[in-house]
Amino acid sequence: MRERIPDEANLAELTLRGLILGALITVVFTASNVYLGLKVGLTFASSIPAAVISMAVLRYFAGSNILENNMVQTQASAAGTLSSIIFILPGLLMIGYWSGFPFWQTAAICSIGGILGVLYTIPLRRVMVVKSMLPYPEGVAAAEILRVGSHNEEEGAARTSGNAPGLRDILGGGLVAAVFSLFSTGFKLLAESCSFWITAGQTAFRLSTGFSLALVGAGYLMGITAGIAILIGLVIAWGVAVPLLTVNAVPAAGQGLPELATQLWSSQVRFLGAGTIGVAALWTLASLFKPMVQGVWSSLEAVRGGGEVSELRTERDMPAKWILAIAGFLLVALFVVFGYFLEQAAPDMPGWQFWSLLTVCVVFAFFFGFLIAAACGYMAGLVGSSSSPISGIGIIAVILVSLLILGFGSLEGGLLDRMDGKLAIALALFTTSVVLAIAAISNDNLQDLKTGYLVGATPWRQQVALIVGCLAGALVIPPVLELLYNAYGFTGALPRAGMDPAQALAAPQATLLTAIASGIFRHALNWNMILIGVALGIALILVDVMLRRSTGKASLPVLAVGLGIYLPPTIGMTLFIGSLLAWRLEVGLHRRALLAGVPEERYAEEPKRRGVLLASGLIVGESLMGIFLAALIGGSGKDAPLALVGPGFEDVAQWLGLAVFVVVCVLFYRKVMNGSHEAAGVTRQR
Repeated sequence: MRERIPDEANLAELTLRGLILGALITVVFTASNVYLGLKVGLTFASSIPAAVISMAVLRYFAGSNILENNMVQTQASAAGTLSSIIFILPGLLMIGYWSGFPFWQTAAICSIGGILGVLYTIPLRRVMVVKSMLPYPEGVAAAEILRVGSHNEEEGAARTSGNAPGLRDILGGGLVAAVFSLFSTGFKLLAESCSFWITAGQTAFRLSTGFSLALVGAGYLMGITAGIAILIGLVIAWGVAVPLLTVNAVPAAGQGLPELATQLWSSQVRFLGAGTIGVAALWTLASLFKPMVQGVWSSLEAVRGGGEVSELRTERDMPAKWILAIAGFLLVALFVVFGYFLEQAAPDMPGWQFWSLLTVCVVFAFFFGFLIAAACGYMAGLVGSSSSPISGIGIIAVILVSLLILGFGSLEGGLLDRMDGKLAIALALFTTSVVLAIAAISNDNLQDLKTGYLVGATPWRQQVALIVGCLAGALVIPPVLELLYNAYGFTGALPRAGMDPAQALAAPQATLLTAIASGIFRHALNWNMILIGVALGIALILVDVMLRRSTGKASLPVLAVGLGIYLPPTIGMTLFIGSLLAWRLEVGLHRRALLAGVPEERYAEEPKRRGVLLASGLIVGESLMGIFLAALIGGSGKDAPLALVGPGFEDVAQWLGLAVFVVVCVLFYRKVMNGSHEAAGVTRQR
């Protein structure tokens, strides 16, 4: 297999065709991540599918190589990661501050935050990528995909062989998920979920699952450890907390027990999850404090010119002077964007108050973002970009900036009362959006630089590709957000009267962060449930520590438990089903390897890669169909323009949906396991 490209090699990397292809992939994956994030509060790592698509396309062009493919996946993954900005921006519509997504303000905040995330992590590359032993799971996996693809092409292997990573797996998974979504969300012939209630006196228990194939794919990529943690969160929420609360609650007139239980979960139990998520994020940051300080110190040394400098191609980062110049420009741009945001809302604000408040928010976003970048970069290297607690970072940031603005408002009379208190909340959310953009890209940047380091890429070219990816993603996100909002609406923010709230996108993180900010300014935050969640989180952290020490292998991701409490059960259970599918496949592959008498690592390599690609296809296919249906809904003004059945078909659709869902999961399992037979043959030949 091909080793790292040597320093003296002079291969094409940052090419025009690569940038164009990267931009096209960016549009698809950014739109998919925006839809998935608004629907379920999760995004997927796009490095591996982007690398596969790049290799499948560029192999038909003369001179294509592994480094050019690496640049394409770098650009596409950056833009896909930037979609995490949706975890906060919809909150501005939920509080009634925005009535849509202003294109230039939204694009500016995405691009500025994203590029700052790139710049802040460049000086960390040497200490966190080259010198550290951090695993960087997605980065290593993407490098392996690129190496295998390049190796197969050089040997003249059949381009459609089962041994080569194939575009057909992504397309196949995408087609199945898109068709399923069309028949469920579009035609309404299949239900999207099913729920069963068990009542005993005044106590209610809920058993439910969704039929989203995108969530199955996301759960598959998460793995069984995180899946079990989410299941524990579901049990805590719906098996303990909700039943206890319903016993002492009094239903409103005409309100059934299931409706009461759902209301109590939404208004109280979700804050239990928020407390657990917050303390899990703080614990992660505390455990990473020492390397975070080392990373920040390394950054300062590099900026002052005291860091190590190498003339080798594979060690050449973007010059510190460029970093300072671009960062300075972006700081000025932040002042302009925040100034416009504040001027639009409060044109009569006194000049000294305007500039003081503006400076407080911009300086907080700029410098707190720098600290978060170091922490997030390390966390991504340790647990992977997909598992890094971005939600927890958002909770910490929105609390800090809300308290900061609250303290400023107590000194400057009238600020907190402007627009009935909406201005202060909106400013806190807007400031947090910059921090979240920085955090998300910091997660991704070092992961991509690890991939580049393993394959022998030129770091400064990758960093340019990351910046281009941020700019491309920033242009895609606003129109997709606008389209989805007008078609479905968000929980608590519907664009038109008469829309079905049940069809609204949950936007769970935005809902949570908005509730926290609003509660702080209006002194209405459910602190009791949050503190109980904090106590629960501390207890779970102790369990996690004991598991790690006693077994050396098992763990309990506390953040995932908090997500299980916070996310709707139809989402959490479907994620668990996806993780259970991944575990069952791993067990099956292990047994077959033993029976075949071949090394498991080599035997399971191709099937596992196929599983990742199929899972990614499921996510992309359903997401793109969701966006297509959103365009139809927005254009027609109808909630279900393609519906073939009317009210009364729900029970039949529920059983049909369950049957088709089970069939697809079984076919997924068989498809991956069949790949193990091919892998066994290849292994024996070797």
